[in-house]
Amino acid sequence: MQPDNPPAPQDTAPAHLSRVAMGVSYNGQRYSGWQSQLSGNTIQDHLEAALGRFATHRVSTLCAGRTDAGVHGLMQVVHFDTPLQRPASSWVRGTNTFLPADIAVQWAQPVPDGFHARASAIARRYAYVLLQSPVRPSVDAGRVGWVFYPLDHAAMLQAAQQLLGEHDFTSFRASACQAKSPVKTLQRIEITRTPSSMAAPPEGFAPCYWRFEFEANAFLHHMIRNIMGCLIAVGQGKKPPQWIGEVLAARSRDAAAPTFSPDGLYFQGPVYEPHWGLPHRTAAYDWLP
Repeated sequence: MQPDNPPAPQDTAPAHLSRVAMGVSYNGQRYSGWQSQLSGNTIQDHLEAALGRFATHRVSTLCAGRTDAGVHGLMQVVHFDTPLQRPASSWVRGTNTFLPADIAVQWAQPVPDGFHARASAIARRYAYVLLQSPVRPSVDAGRVGWVFYPLDHAAMLQAAQQLLGEHDFTSFRASACQAKSPVKTLQRIEITRTPSSMAAPPEGFAPCYWRFEFEANAFLHHMIRNIMGCLIAVGQGKKPPQWIGEVLAARSRDAAAPTFSPDGLYFQGPVYEPHWGLPHRTAAYDWLP
């Protein structure tokens, strides 16, 4: 997860161009994150290449929130400007023709010139899916995080409540974070447990899936993965719930737990004001446990 910096001034499409917004889902396992790199193996690189082939002109996209290597997207939103006038369904089918199987455009929609995928977002949502099992993941390897010990639901909920509201999240910020301010407003954290159909082994415990959901005005680089490391330390009983508040107050990355794996992290998408008329969710949402 890359930082969502304060909004830049909203640019508008030149008079001869129209603006299109797209919702994109992807499995981030094979890619070096969202943002374009010289290697060319990023989600943005593949999307822009596919758009260029379909549109027959170079297309540059701007996204709602950049994701790190290994992080997945359920509804990343991008916008781009084009001289073409094509039906929304044509943009979806045509672009998907040229995309790898693990990246898909879910929807496309013309938007007013003043819309900006990042600057118009009023919040962002992420989910972390965690498998609790004595046995490591197999068919869902890379798509879920994993712990091999039981977690205390009540303790994690108590710890999470201390992070809600506006805070300086320096303790949960990566050293490479480029955000101008560490102060963010964490509006929602939900932690739910879904039992697995697998039976408990002779020695051990019944597996289950945990789903952690986060909503904030913006996030810092590695912020959720660093919070996850701390919540799991509490859930495991290594730290008491009030320790999270102490970590937050310390404003030091050294005070927190190690950064947790990117495997189970999903960018659920941005939140926009209703007047933009954009979809709130896609079918990709329904995959999560």
